[in-house]
Amino acid sequence: MYIRLHSTFAAIALAALVTACQSTPPQAPPPAPAPPPADPSAQLRAQDWDIAAAYDAQGQATSNWRLDKRPAMRLHFESQRVSMQNLCNAINASYTLEDGRIQISRPVSTKRACMSLKLMALEQRMTAQLPTVQRFDLHDGPAPQLVLHFANGSRWELISSSAPASTLALASTPTPQAQPSDAGETIFLEVAPQRAACSRGKPKGAQCLRVREVRHAGNGVKQHAGQWQILQGEIEGYTHKPGVRNVLRVHRIQRQDAPAYVLDTVVESGRVGKK
Repeated sequence: MYIRLHSTFAAIALAALVTACQSTPPQAPPPAPAPPPADPSAQLRAQDWDIAAAYDAQGQATSNWRLDKRPAMRLHFESQRVSMQNLCNAINASYTLEDGRIQISRPVSTKRACMSLKLMALEQRMTAQLPTVQRFDLHDGPAPQLVLHFANGSRWELISSSAPASTLALASTPTPQAQPSDAGETIFLEVAPQRAACSRGKPKGAQCLRVREVRHAGNGVKQHAGQWQILQGEIEGYTHKPGVRNVLRVHRIQRQDAPAYVLDTVVESGRVGKK
């Protein structure tokens, strides 16, 4: 009897021990190590950044950051240099990063004349604003975003150029004052060595350029010169020196009030006597 009871108790104890072992929850695996913090410099270099919106110091959206029917200005970061693309000239500057702050040097640019006066104004405006940036934010997602904050409280919002088109909801809004197409024509103008009295619309005594259109044959020989005329405005990018005759290749851009002229290159130049 004693042996039977002892065996029974032993069996119960063994069964309880087996049940307890089976009910013990498995040990949780150790937590995965935290990923290293993202390198903002690498994040900037990993994308090309297209401006998608701009806001003034009061947080109001502005539309002066883009021209209709032109690609948005793009920033490209590489080897501590940043370049501005999709404007007129090749523009680049150096930059440094530290604790969410960014410093960009004064950009340097080629001196090519823009075919569009509005594009030239946009380039000058954005080139002047870029070195005033003080800090930046980076946001991940289907459309990585870069936000640049400027000293005057304004900001640019830029989106990765490789983002899906469906995420690029922000677009430019043409202004009511939008002019007709800026696609001008290339012509040659001869500029007389001396200015002459303006014919109209200028203060008394104002002096204007005297110009005539010049046409060349295919071999470059002058074929025709038009009548001298008074140019009521100036030629963008051209500085006149009294006593110097110039032949210029310019872009003539039609406007609602009068054509505008943008210098492309000086073809001929020579000093002559006063006429």
